[in-house]
Amino acid sequence: MRNLLILLILAISLSGCGYNRFQSADEEIKASWAEVLNQYQRRADLIPNLVNVVKGYAEHEKDVLLGVTEARAKVGSMQVTPELLNDDAAFAKFQAAQGQLTSALSRLMVVAENYPQLKADASFRDLQAQLEGTENRVTVARNRYIASVKDYNVAVRSFPANITAMIFGYKVKPSLTVENEKEISHAPTVDFGAKPAATANLTK
Repeated sequence: MRNLLILLILAISLSGCGYNRFQSADEEIKASWAEVLNQYQRRADLIPNLVNVVKGYAEHEKDVLLGVTEARAKVGSMQVTPELLNDDAAFAKFQAAQGQLTSALSRLMVVAENYPQLKADASFRDLQAQLEGTENRVTVARNRYIASVKDYNVAVRSFPANITAMIFGYKVKPSLTVENEKEISHAPTVDFGAKPAATANLTK
């Protein structure tokens, strides 16, 4: 009976000092971060097919095509683990790499504007629509993560919850500050074959 009473008092004190809030906020951050990674991966899966379509009409735009390919490769080479959220330097590198990929994709879409036949291609339009939809989902996922981190970090810094944070090792987490585990929907596969203007084969 005495032990039960002690456990009850401990549970009440932990709840009152914000421990349960930290548990809930930490799980929310993990969930929202997983969705950010999910949408970034979805975008990365679209890129090879998008590059192939553009290459079919604008093969001489090698610098732009290479830039997108290299930016995607850099993102893919990064080891993204849960520990990333506790490493400011690694988190900053991840953000920078995703930002470079966003810029490279923007340049690719600008190039596409100069090729009417490419813009009229059904495969390109389909991939472009998917990319735009994915970018919108990326924005939503990022905003959810930013909001989750904000709530968590306010708690970590606020008295008396900051005492609980110090005792249990809860520290401020990095947030996504600029616009710019792996169960992803398969992106369409585009195969132009020998003729650039051939009809693409899409598999979804």
